[in-house]
Amino acid sequence: MIIVKEQNGHLYIQFDYNKELVEKMRTIPGRRWIPEKKVWEIPSDLITRKIFEEKFAVEAVNIDTITSKVKGNESITLVVNKVDTELSLRGYSHKTIKAYKGHIRRFLMFLNFDSTNETVNNRRFTTDDIKRYLLLLFKQKELSHSYMSQVISAIKILSRDILQQEEIKLELRRPQKEKKLPSILNEDEVIAIFKATNNIKHKTILVLTYSSGLRVGEVASLKLEDIDTGRMMIHVKKAKGKKDRYTLLSNTAMTILEKYISQERPLHWLFPGGDEGKHLTTRSIQKIFKKAVNIAGIQKNVTVHSLRHSFATHLLESGTDLRYIQELLGHSSSKTTEIYTHVSKASIAKIKSPLDKMRF
Repeated sequence: MIIVKEQNGHLYIQFDYNKELVEKMRTIPGRRWIPEKKVWEIPSDLITRKIFEEKFAVEAVNIDTITSKVKGNESITLVVNKVDTELSLRGYSHKTIKAYKGHIRRFLMFLNFDSTNETVNNRRFTTDDIKRYLLLLFKQKELSHSYMSQVISAIKILSRDILQQEEIKLELRRPQKEKKLPSILNEDEVIAIFKATNNIKHKTILVLTYSSGLRVGEVASLKLEDIDTGRMMIHVKKAKGKKDRYTLLSNTAMTILEKYISQERPLHWLFPGGDEGKHLTTRSIQKIFKKAVNIAGIQKNVTVHSLRHSFATHLLESGTDLRYIQELLGHSSSKTTEIYTHVSKASIAKIKSPLDKMRF
């Protein structure tokens, strides 16, 4: 359990010693270890708080005190509610709406948007205001390209559609996208993760995620009706981009799935959560995976999504055509799927090092 307290413009974080948590704390800008109190101290500004929340998203952290000040501003709440309505009418996903609302709330707090002297309708901001905010974000090196790009999109919606600032120019260059390759688990590591999971429900979740190349949100929201045992396929509904697709259901996964259903007897959701009528949360699945990885002794920096990456890479290495992999993963563009050619040992193994031709 991580305890967070706010005092005198700083957050004080306390937890039992854990090497992984300590490493995360060391990535937060402005952090300081106070040995006599055995706590970490970080600045309580909006950007640092956001970084902290993202870094410790999987852990059980009480962060009510972190966001209470932000939630207390009525004018900001009014604007954010308008954003919620606008994006809902456009058909944005709940996850995207939540992210955009957070970006806009933090941007308005940065502008000191205050209901005592300004209203929603007359509050204006300039391109310079946006650039100052983005510069502040850019200084936090841990923030990703996708995060920064989403911030810009959210501010554009705020300006154009919520505050009707048609005259403002938002021709801002998007940050250059990082060219990162995914972390891939080899087959032995995948097996080790499965063996490290004794709980039948947890094992079934991880096996299905890997064997069908599912995203964590997709496996969390599976229903019994989505499992087509006759065709040995899984119907993935309203996936990323609100697209349906079919992916394969392996014989081995089916055997484990049948054992799980026989023991647990789920009624509607394949993997029901703690709250009645709701499915298991993605955060719970992340915790399940993280625990299994730790027990298996795997040192790679991997997440649940690494199972999907590994599924695609292993298919490619076994000779499956890239176009079929694209369909199974639900990628709109083949360029997205082509990233696996860069991590496949099948293609790299064909290249011989010049050292092998030397005799010494």
